[in-house]
Amino acid sequence: MFLLLAASMAADAEAEARGEVLDLDKARTERRPAPTPTGDVDPDDVDGQSVYVDQPAMVPLPAPEGARRPILPAWLLSKSELAKQARWAVGHVGHSLAYHAVRSPLYAAKLAARSPRGAVRSLSFLGRWASDAEGQPLRAAAARREDAELYLKLCRQRDNRVRLRGIISLLASVFGLTAVIVLLVMTSEATLMALAAAVVLALGAAGAPADEPLIARAVVKAKAPKLTSDMVVAALESLGIGAITSARSKNSGITFPAPITRDGPGWRADVELPAGVEVTDVMERRGRLASGLRRPIGTVWPEQAKGEHPGRMVLWVGDQDMAKAKQPAWPLAKAGTVDLFDPIPFATDQRGNWVMVTLMFIAGIIGAVPRMGKTFLLRLLLLISALDPRAELHTYDLKGTGDLDPVGGQVSHRHRAGDDDEDIEYAIADMREVREELRRRTKVIRSLPRDVCPESKVTSALADNKSLRLHPIVIGVDECQVWFEHPKYGAEFEEICTDLVKRGPATGIVLLLATQRPDAKSLPTGISANAILRLCLKVMGQVENDMVLGTSSYKRGVRATTFSREDRGIAYYVGGEGADAQIVRSVFADAPMAEAIAARGRRAREQAGLLTGYAAGTADTAPAAAVSHDLLADVLAVMGPDEPKLWSETIVARLAELRPNVYGPWAELEGRAKADQLASALKPYGITTGQVWGTAPEGGKGANRRGIDRADLTKAITERDKKRAA
Repeated sequence: MFLLLAASMAADAEAEARGEVLDLDKARTERRPAPTPTGDVDPDDVDGQSVYVDQPAMVPLPAPEGARRPILPAWLLSKSELAKQARWAVGHVGHSLAYHAVRSPLYAAKLAARSPRGAVRSLSFLGRWASDAEGQPLRAAAARREDAELYLKLCRQRDNRVRLRGIISLLASVFGLTAVIVLLVMTSEATLMALAAAVVLALGAAGAPADEPLIARAVVKAKAPKLTSDMVVAALESLGIGAITSARSKNSGITFPAPITRDGPGWRADVELPAGVEVTDVMERRGRLASGLRRPIGTVWPEQAKGEHPGRMVLWVGDQDMAKAKQPAWPLAKAGTVDLFDPIPFATDQRGNWVMVTLMFIAGIIGAVPRMGKTFLLRLLLLISALDPRAELHTYDLKGTGDLDPVGGQVSHRHRAGDDDEDIEYAIADMREVREELRRRTKVIRSLPRDVCPESKVTSALADNKSLRLHPIVIGVDECQVWFEHPKYGAEFEEICTDLVKRGPATGIVLLLATQRPDAKSLPTGISANAILRLCLKVMGQVENDMVLGTSSYKRGVRATTFSREDRGIAYYVGGEGADAQIVRSVFADAPMAEAIAARGRRAREQAGLLTGYAAGTADTAPAAAVSHDLLADVLAVMGPDEPKLWSETIVARLAELRPNVYGPWAELEGRAKADQLASALKPYGITTGQVWGTAPEGGKGANRRGIDRADLTKAITERDKKRAA
């Protein structure tokens, strides 16, 4: 007891030193109930009495500052949104005025036809008013009750009213007749006609039937009603999510941290889901949510609130289906050129705002099931590239339908449509050229002074310098799986494209790949893992979704599987100007529009003297035949029959001696870079490097270094030859 008392006094002294005051009486009362009669004692009990686990704070803590709502609405702070609202208001008023002006003769005819009925109604009204007809029911009721006093009182009141109203009617008639005579004598025929028309129209308005309005609405009221909290709650409760149903029974269900407001052409609702419910649970039931809201699925877009916990949802419900709403005019549709190093508009979000893309310093992947707009989206990005006259385009339509011909025929340095043998030979020769160009550019960038190239990558200023030849190179491949699955050149295509995806962006080389089969075979891991720009239209499953959008995207709620067949041109966009994935609708550029834009890009190249290759129609329209080589055969050739294992750096040195033009740059690498280069080149063939015992040349000491096993090499060659034979 003495120790407990001493500890208590010490705690009190410490609290007093901190400026805190303990109320012992209050502390004693703020305790949980005593143990139940069963005798069970809480292990946290003190002297058999339970205490609160969450003790009251001695010093009040400042409340966390909540998110401050803007003083002015978002549309008033945005110039583009304000202009959009102003255009809508002017257009709405102008349309209404024009609509009714065109129909004014019809309105006049209707009023003229109704004027006789209006005249009868007016005369009947005046007669009833002059004879005090409105008092007749009261007088009749008094007579039926035989209330003589009330009846006589009402009769005297009627006599007074009729006398006064009769005098007013007589005077008005005399004045009106006099006015008509004066007008007939003194005014012109046009004025009389105008007055007569006004009288007829007034009588027509008086004779209008109550159930037949004169004019129709110039603008049909939107079918989508205002979004309310009751609608949202009812729709969410209809999804069949157990945690929502359970929370509802406990009166701790869905709440709204902010009012539902207009947000662009739609409504925004910030929703706090019940504990244990994630936004992804709602997103995967987007169709049911749209059914619960009684809206088209293309208007309902739930998403995770940025910077909030997984249960905070932003529900945006548009007035129109995103795929059918009218997009604003694309700024580049009719005029202008671009700088690929700057952000360029290429799509709109759900609210109709422009979304930007910067095509430099990236590699991109576009994936979708057939007929969802994948090829048109790739062509749009190539059209944007065509509007930078410095850009050198390499376009390959492996589907063979000619969708990329508007670009290829007018601006592309290299272009092919089809997957015949000669087309593949053309493409592999071009890719070998591009790889050699990549190696040349790395040397040029490395040789530049730090103040000229501070970040060791191509800039717009460096691209303008023709002597350096660091202009942008944009390669667009539709149905890229044809390359990577080719029995003869598939591994080499994969090796080159992987290198371009990893090292190309810094040197000004952009690779854009599109496929309708986004799987590991169509998009090798080395490519899909390093591409920054990702555009995924509708896909069918989680695997395809994550191949295009990145690993675990599906678990994070970025799900292109939720798009419907009607959502053509709508995609998830990752790796753009914003860090988070967003839903966009790409600009639709049909064939005539694509032809016009490409023609503008051609004229810009002609003026700058930069039209080359296929589009220029020169005699040398095909890429120079690159030295054909077989990497596996070359490696086998430099390994002696008595060398079951060999160091990677030794193999690289021997390859450089065998084919200096092909492997010479490998030998110039330093340290582990040689082994890394060989490992990267052999990886597409399924050959991995490992620790190999060997000795250095000229009597060096033995050691373990990275190398390859001859048996693995011969096995890979045998499997490849079997595939080619098949």
